[in-house]
Amino acid sequence: MERGKVIVEKVGGKSTVTKCFSKYPLKFIIPRKVGSSETDAVWIYTITYGGGIVSGDSIACDITVGDGCTTVLTTQASTKVYKAVGSKSSEQVLEARVGSNAFLAVIPDPVTCFSTAKYSQRQVFKVVSDSSLLLVDWITSGRHERGEKWDFDLYKSTNHIFHNGDEPLFLDTVFLEQGTHAGIAERMQDYQVIAMVILLGPKLKLIQNQIQEDVKKIMSQSLHMPIIGSRQYSNRHTDHCLTKPSFVASCSIFGPKGIGVVTRIAAMTTESVYNFLQHQLSSMEPLLGVKPYS
Repeated sequence: MERGKVIVEKVGGKSTVTKCFSKYPLKFIIPRKVGSSETDAVWIYTITYGGGIVSGDSIACDITVGDGCTTVLTTQASTKVYKAVGSKSSEQVLEARVGSNAFLAVIPDPVTCFSTAKYSQRQVFKVVSDSSLLLVDWITSGRHERGEKWDFDLYKSTNHIFHNGDEPLFLDTVFLEQGTHAGIAERMQDYQVIAMVILLGPKLKLIQNQIQEDVKKIMSQSLHMPIIGSRQYSNRHTDHCLTKPSFVASCSIFGPKGIGVVTRIAAMTTESVYNFLQHQLSSMEPLLGVKPYS
């Protein structure tokens, strides 16, 4: 497994990359500064030679965010997973440690699996009581312009968060595989994107509260049912049954004292998810230097 490694530590009071190593086909791009000079955040862009993940690739990345540091791990574009050759699959593994009063934001563009692709990813985060973590994990149905919608063979995404070493805090797996009786496209119906957003820790408390309120409003409007007894109930009820919400979201609290919030999304367009992320995460600009997904 080809491995990349990045360590971010405080040097002269600033978050600084003190070690960076990568092997083909993985490469890191670390700009000298993103956003305002007053912002103390290191941005790391992960890229792969060839513009995507090729059948048989096995890539691992190890990141350590030292005490008091802020780090952003992102991509330059969607992660493209090319078609499988024979039985070969592709995989990526991310292992991250987030120190005391440190903040790690993992905000990639979505994964896009080509027809017949086989891909799995595993992301493991180790945090302490006052660590903060933002994780966005999402996938599109494929290359729409070529008529590929949920046409890949297998997709698996595992996200585990451990507290104080080895205490499980959040364990989650999304698994999509073509079936003999029903394909992924049939099961997903008209939805073209699925996403998960995790907000954990003290630095994200205000955003946790805001996203829960906003999701409630969005879903109450999308799923609003008229009051029985209204003269227009019959027509409205029929229209509601025939109309599928284009954007569906839910929020759940996890961890001791509700220190984490997970939001799950299914949407009919990639643009609607980008818009949701831009709106919900825009208040992070002072922490990260720029607004995520802007």
